[in-house]
Amino acid sequence: MIKYVPRMTSVVLEEIPDKLTLAVDISNCQGTCIGCHSPFLREDIGDELTPAIIDSLIADNFGVNCFLFLGEGRDHAALMRLAAHLKASHPDMALALYSGREEVEDDIWDTFDYVKVGPYIPKYGPLNRRSTNQRLYLHRQDITYRFWHRGIDSNR
Repeated sequence: MIKYVPRMTSVVLEEIPDKLTLAVDISNCQGTCIGCHSPFLREDIGDELTPAIIDSLIADNFGVNCFLFLGEGRDHAALMRLAAHLKASHPDMALALYSGREEVEDDIWDTFDYVKVGPYIPKYGPLNRRSTNQRLYLHRQDITYRFWHRGIDSNR
C-alpha cells in the first residue's frame, strides 16, 4: 500500500521543468537524509493512495500535465500499480518520481518519464545548486542543468 499526505498535495511549477505538476507527498520514506525538510514522512502516516483518489486529484486540479510522487514508500509493487493506472487512464500526463536512492530498478526507468535520484546531502545542496549530488532525468537523460538558472546557485 502507498500512503500520501492529503494536506501536503499541491500544484507546483518548479519541481519538473515546463510542467504544471500535481505533487503528492508519499509517506513511509526509505530515506534517512540528514537535513530532510520533511522527516515526518518517514513515518506510516496519511491515507491510502488509490487509483480513484488519483483520478479525483487530477479532476480537481484542471490543467495539470504531470503527476509527481514525492517519494516511493515501501511497497514497490503498489507504486508500480499506481503508475500503470496513471499511464493507462491519463496517457497525456507525464509521470514523475522523486527517489532519494542512488539507483532505482529498471521498471522505474521504463515507467516514469522523470526520475530524480540521490539522497539530499546538505553540503552539496538541492537540484538548483551546481554542486548537487542529486540528478533529475527525463527518459534517462540528465536534465539537472535546467534548475541552474542564469548560472547562479540558489541557497534555497
